[in-house]
Amino acid sequence: MTSYQIKKLHPKDYYKCSNIWDMEKRPKMAKMFYDELVSGNRVTFIYLENNEFIGEGSLVFRTKDPDYTIPDKRIYLSRMIVKKEYRNRGIGGIILDYLIDYAEKLGYEEIALGVDTDNLNARHLYEKKGFTNVLFIGEDEYGEYVKLLKKLK
Repeated sequence: MTSYQIKKLHPKDYYKCSNIWDMEKRPKMAKMFYDELVSGNRVTFIYLENNEFIGEGSLVFRTKDPDYTIPDKRIYLSRMIVKKEYRNRGIGGIILDYLIDYAEKLGYEEIALGVDTDNLNARHLYEKKGFTNVLFIGEDEYGEYVKLLKKLK
């Protein structure tokens, strides 16, 4: 069993996330996430093995989309990703459990997320962890996606 740590990301270490995903391919997204991290609207947790950034997941407190956030009631799970060569080892489940637990400790009643409809591995994991309420199915610039909700209380 590999030993791992989950740590809260500090903005000064944000660039290290490029080990997990290609930030240069999505500069607008990378900047938005960084700005949210600095403002305190986003909290990101990093999954590390031997101090290497392997996975990340974030919670966002406020968005303009009421499907995703309702102040003090519903929190948004944003950008959960595991480095390609580490996938299918249960790491996503560990990160997801951690984020769900963290949201519960903060007192939230619900947690929502969006996932690409063709991302079957992620959808299976989310359903297994209780994200079973479909709020919306639609399309954006990245393709078709579904918004899912899990009740925490």
